[in-house]
Amino acid sequence: MDMKRNFCNKWKISLFLSLMAALVLFSVSCLQVQEKPVSTREQVTTLSSAAQETISNTSFAADSSSETSAGKNSGSNLDKIKLLEKQFVVKDAFTGLTFKNPLDLQNAGDGSGRIFVVEQSGRIFIIANETDKKASQFLDLSGRIDDSGNEEGLLGLAFHPDFKNNGWFFVNYTGSNSTVISRFTVNPQDSDIADPGSEEIILTFSQPFSNHNGGKLAFNPKDGYLYIGTGDGGGAGDPQGNGQNLKTLLGKILRIDIDKKDPGLNYSIPPDNPFKGNSESFREEIYAYGLRNPWRFSFDSATNLLWAADVGQNKIEEIDIIQKGKNYGWNIMEGSYCYNPPSGCNAQGLELPLYEYQHPLGESITGGYVYNGEALPVLKGMYIYGDFVTGYIWALAYNESQDIQNFTLSKTDLNISSFGVDEKQELYLTAFDGKIYQLGMPQ
Repeated sequence: MDMKRNFCNKWKISLFLSLMAALVLFSVSCLQVQEKPVSTREQVTTLSSAAQETISNTSFAADSSSETSAGKNSGSNLDKIKLLEKQFVVKDAFTGLTFKNPLDLQNAGDGSGRIFVVEQSGRIFIIANETDKKASQFLDLSGRIDDSGNEEGLLGLAFHPDFKNNGWFFVNYTGSNSTVISRFTVNPQDSDIADPGSEEIILTFSQPFSNHNGGKLAFNPKDGYLYIGTGDGGGAGDPQGNGQNLKTLLGKILRIDIDKKDPGLNYSIPPDNPFKGNSESFREEIYAYGLRNPWRFSFDSATNLLWAADVGQNKIEEIDIIQKGKNYGWNIMEGSYCYNPPSGCNAQGLELPLYEYQHPLGESITGGYVYNGEALPVLKGMYIYGDFVTGYIWALAYNESQDIQNFTLSKTDLNISSFGVDEKQELYLTAFDGKIYQLGMPQ
C-alpha cells in the first residue's frame, strides 16, 4: 500500500511538473505572438457570422475624391524598415525646454514656422521655429478650465485655414462637467500673443463623467470644416450608451462650419453632413459615430484620409480610417471583438478597425500622423503612432492592394501624450516628462 501510494504520489508529481512546463511554453508562445499589433484582417474572434462577413467585405477607401496610401509605401522602403525595426532613436527636439503635461503640438500654417505647445493645465506656448531654444506664452486659460480629472483640461488646438489673415484659432477644453469649443483671436498688434478677452464660445455640451473627453480639433484641408473628437462621456463600458446614440454628441467625430451661422447657433451644419435635415432628432453635427475615446486624429496631408486612434476598454486599442456616416462599433464591439454582448454580437453595418493591438502590449493608444516630411524618407507615407502606457512607437504601412504591415520603431519609457507636425510636415511627439521629442534614424 505504501509503495503504491509512493508510486502514485511520484506519478502525480511528475504529471504536475509536465503540465506546468507545458503551461509555461504556451504562455511564452502567446507572448511571442503578441509582440506586434494585429490587423483585423488577420485575427478575429468571438464575432457573429455577420461580423466575419463584414471583415472580408470591408473597404477602407477614402471618399472618392481622395487618393489612398497605395504607392507611397514602396517595397524598397518596407524592406529597409524591416532591417531598422526597434532601432530608431527618440531625441529631445528642444534641449532645455520643458512644459507641464504637454498634450498637443500644432503649427499655425501661416508660413511663420512657429510651433505651438499646449499644456493640459491651460497654457499655450510658442516656439518661434524648429531650431529655437526658447518658449513664450501665447495664451493662459488656466483660470477658465477644469483640469481636476486626469483626462480633463485644455485638450486641443486648431488654427483657422485663413489664420494668417483673420487671426482665428480654436480650443477644446473642459469646464465644470462640460466640454467647451471656443474661438479666440490674436492680438492685432502682436501675433505672438492671443487676446484672452476675445473668446467666443462656439459649442458646449455636458459631460457625465470626468473621463473620455476626446479633445482633438482639426480643420480638413480640403473642405475647410472643423472636425471635433468627443469621447463617450466616460464611465466603464459606456453605461449611458452614448456611442450608439445619435441624439447625443458624445462618442462621435463632429463636423461643423465655423465660417457661417445657422439660426440659434454660432456655427452652421455643412450641407452634406450625414444626418443633416433628418426627422428623428439626430444631432446634425455628427460626421461619424460609435467611438469610445478618440485620442487624436489627423488628416493625411497627401491623401486627405482621416486617421483616428480610439482608446479601448479592457482589451483592444484600435486605428480607424474615419468616413462620413459610418458606425465604428462601440459599445457593441471593442475593436474587432464583441463587447456588449461579449460574444455573438451582430456586427452588421459596423466598421471594423483598420488595425488593432491587445493589452498588455499597450493600454492607451496615442494617435499620430501619416509621415510626409523629408528627414526620415524610409517612413514616407506611413502612419506613425504610439502608446501612452507602454511607450511603444510604431509605423503602419497601409496599401489597399497589399497586406497591412506594422513596424516597431522604438520602445521608450515615455508617456507619449500626442504627436504633431510643423509646417514642413516633420513629426514631433509630446510626453508627460515635459519634453518635445523627434524620431531619428538609427545611429
